[in-house]
Amino acid sequence: MKVLLDVKESKALFFMELINNFSFVEVQPITSEKALLLQEIKEAVDTVNLVKKGELFARPAKELLNEL
Repeated sequence: MKVLLDVKESKALFFMELINNFSFVEVQPITSEKALLLQEIKEAVDTVNLVKKGELFARPAKELLNEL
């Protein structure tokens, strides 16, 4: 299982030391930019799923391009 955590900078060193002591956990730090990108992708997928369920309305891409 993969988990994305947001740890305060002031506690990051302590947390990394703690989590590295577990043999069953593999740690791969990511940059804040990559974390933001992953969050934005997740929000986009959630939005698409809401549109597919009919809980959110979306305009066709052609309609949007015609306005430009």
